[in-house]
Amino acid sequence: MHTLPILWLALQSVSSAAAQHMDAGVAAHRQGHFDTAITEFRKAAEADPNLTEAFLNLGEEYMQTRDYSAAIAPLKRALELRPDLEAAHLQLGYALLSQGFPVEAIPHLERVHAVEALGIAQIETGQYKEAVSNLSAALINRPNDPDLLYYLGRAGGLLSKRAIDTLMEAYPDSARSHQAMAENYYVLRQMPQAEKEFREALRQRPDIPRLHLELGLVYAGASQWDKAEEEFRAECKLQPGNAEASYRLGHALLQGGKAQEAQRELERTDRVKPDMPETLYSLGKAASLNGNAALAEKSWLHLIEIEKQTPLAAQAHFGLAGLYRKEGKQAKAESELQEFRKAQKTIPRSEDVPK
Repeated sequence: MHTLPILWLALQSVSSAAAQHMDAGVAAHRQGHFDTAITEFRKAAEADPNLTEAFLNLGEEYMQTRDYSAAIAPLKRALELRPDLEAAHLQLGYALLSQGFPVEAIPHLERVHAVEALGIAQIETGQYKEAVSNLSAALINRPNDPDLLYYLGRAGGLLSKRAIDTLMEAYPDSARSHQAMAENYYVLRQMPQAEKEFREALRQRPDIPRLHLELGLVYAGASQWDKAEEEFRAECKLQPGNAEASYRLGHALLQGGKAQEAQRELERTDRVKPDMPETLYSLGKAASLNGNAALAEKSWLHLIEIEKQTPLAAQAHFGLAGLYRKEGKQAKAESELQEFRKAQKTIPRSEDVPK
């Protein structure tokens, strides 16, 4: 409402009745008496039906009290009187959007480049690509806004769904359609169906990146470590620079009791993409099982430097306590146990601690 004094000072040749009500409305707004301000601006508009500022201020006052439905009519009247009034376009765009009229809101929001509200309106009208663009632009200035993050995620998800629906309608038996089906089954934890669809996609196009990785995750979820290892190894051969595939292979080897080979692969993972906490934890565990205490200690200490008060950090402290106890370093072992207990207290119970 910072426009009120400026607009009022700019008025010329206004009737005395309208002027008195405008003065009273501005004073009431400044004192936070919004209901009184609404009454005064309404009377000013009645006294002078061509007074643009009275209708604008009345609409903005309704917006201030969140009576968006009542704001629409005076804001539309303000624009009839002055079509170039950007403040009225902005407020009317928000009011229409809040009342479920996104199609009507969009031209007003586009005119004043209100990218956040525009993106939300575009979601409602099915313009998902444009919504993603506008919400991404809004997020630059407000990167941690939960509403923006929600709407951007929703727009992206709907855009993705539309693309997948188009793919499956146009090419229902293609490798990519089978991959999309498999990913849906995986999310739903329907692993036999996911395995079948991944297998069909691989039969058609065995060179598609991530297919072996995704199938390996199906087997890992069922603790079928030999099959998981086979798929992760195939992905590493196809994409030797894929750090996730390398880590997954190392983890599968570790779970399958192949600690020495797991250590070599996890060291390679750390070279491909250093400082991954998951890699450092598993590398420390593999090194510990291989009797390489120095590497285990180095890996776990580095992990703790990177992140604290997490399940992985807690397990790193626990691993170090066991390592130091074996070396007869009781004071250091006890210190790590205390850190382990401290970290456990700060971890939500719903979080699983890796074993």
